[in-house]
Amino acid sequence: MREHNEKIPDPKELEKELGDFLAKKFGGSVKLATPIVMPQAAKTDEGESPPKPRKTINFELKPQDLVVYLDQYIVKQTSAKDTLATKICTHFNRIKHVQSAPDDFSDMVGVIKNNVLMLGPTGVGKTYMVRLIAKKIGVPFVKGDATKFSETGYVGGDVEDLVRDLVKEANGDIELAQYGIIYIDEIDKIASSHNLIGADVSRTGVQRALLKPMEETDVDMKVPHDPVSMLQEIDRFRKTGKKEKSSINTKHILFIMSGAFSGLETIISRRIADQKIGFGASISNPLQDRDILNKVKSEDLVQYGFESEFVGRLPVRTIFEHLSEVDLFDILKNPNNPIMLGKKLDFAAYGIDVKFETEALEALARRAYGENTGARGLVSAVEGALLAFEKALPSSTIKRFAVTRQVLDSPREHLNELLERPEDEKFRQAFDQLAKQECQRIINYVSSNRKTFSDKYGIQLTDMRIELAAKAYCRRVTDIEKVLKKVKSYYEETKTIELYFIKNHGINIVLEEEAIDFIIGECFHAQQTPEAYYRKLTADFEHGLKLVREKTGRTRFFITREALEKPDSYVAELLRQSGQDHTHMPPKTDNLLEG
Repeated sequence: MREHNEKIPDPKELEKELGDFLAKKFGGSVKLATPIVMPQAAKTDEGESPPKPRKTINFELKPQDLVVYLDQYIVKQTSAKDTLATKICTHFNRIKHVQSAPDDFSDMVGVIKNNVLMLGPTGVGKTYMVRLIAKKIGVPFVKGDATKFSETGYVGGDVEDLVRDLVKEANGDIELAQYGIIYIDEIDKIASSHNLIGADVSRTGVQRALLKPMEETDVDMKVPHDPVSMLQEIDRFRKTGKKEKSSINTKHILFIMSGAFSGLETIISRRIADQKIGFGASISNPLQDRDILNKVKSEDLVQYGFESEFVGRLPVRTIFEHLSEVDLFDILKNPNNPIMLGKKLDFAAYGIDVKFETEALEALARRAYGENTGARGLVSAVEGALLAFEKALPSSTIKRFAVTRQVLDSPREHLNELLERPEDEKFRQAFDQLAKQECQRIINYVSSNRKTFSDKYGIQLTDMRIELAAKAYCRRVTDIEKVLKKVKSYYEETKTIELYFIKNHGINIVLEEEAIDFIIGECFHAQQTPEAYYRKLTADFEHGLKLVREKTGRTRFFITREALEKPDSYVAELLRQSGQDHTHMPPKTDNLLEG
């Protein structure tokens, strides 16, 4: 038999030759169709791959730690902060505890999620508080608006989309997403309407759709009738030959819902009034009770328009208080409040530094209180008072703007005077005075929270460091937390200067605490790092300290603030003392000498 040594053609080459032949023979009327080969899953000798290890949640926060964190940003609302912090920390610490010994709790029944319902008027910090908590605890967080959802199968968003969004927030990690938080705002807007005839798909239907996810259910990651999901599944099947089922369980997902519940006070008042009918009843008007929401019961929520099953799945309720004029003033004084930081940033975008007088903040709080929209009224008050200045000052040469009570009372006259005489000495003096006033406010704020900040950042906050942090805060638009983090970072980097010095020069320097504070201040002022200051320190001390070491054998020196300010005098004094020591006694190695 003859042996054929011809090379076996490649399938692609063979396909090309057949295609060319058919094209020549029949023109474009006949073409070769390539069949789609569905890949088979590769078989391994080891059999099925071992199951992936179950992920565990890493959560270390205690309720009191979270309350302290919220106190830095939110004024009042003590009860709401305590309730949310306690139940959220308990929820995630309980999950962590169960995961530590899964066999002991796997068959346990009666575990109920602490889903939370927040009630309170508009502008009291409901959404802001939840956003702060999500930022702090570091679990996947999704916020949704109840008004955009409708019952499954109708036009509008599907409530299960929120669960799928958790997976996106967790970068596709389903295990991590199963420990997330879903926050639904405007929940009062899905209360059923008693005057509606027919199916209420955007209200009662949404409540029913939320029942299972709020308790426990498996939500399919593939959206029904979604072409993108279908194409992704086809592509996955072509690559692996398998049809994968992907779903997320909602057993450990915490649901937090909030709303203003306008009109609920009337329902509560009617119930209370009915209970007080009789000879022994006290006569009062429940509607005049500003804390009437604290008396809410499940029956009130059901009468408001919620299904009883829906109310039952929100066992934890917390009430947000109305904000008084003093509370609004405290918000404006808080160095972390986004309203004042945002307005400072608006002017800073044009290179204008703005400072606020305490009396001006009081006037703004009074105007905002008249709006009757809570903290949201502060935004309206600030914008309304400063809009004319924000329009005119960027086109002028003015770079410093002092907002005083007179500015708010007579804005047009003050603006004209400021534009006509921008270099007037009284404007400069007013700005400098407000800068000092602002700096003192920050010093008072940090000093009153000294222990909290010291424990949080692991650094002793001396009076000097508090003053440095206050000056750094007033120098640029930032919040106090970022400044204190920077102080901690500069402190740690400054301590490494001692290591660099002994490693590179063989001289052991010990920076006194006041010297460290001086270096931190110089770094803030010059906007440089301690590493850059190390080069200056080397230039000032390397040669002199080496000379002292050669004469006396000393290798360790304490550097004070005075030494940093006058390095030549410090080294000269060391050389003078080394001469005296050399005359009267033999040199001692490693003799500690303070300058």
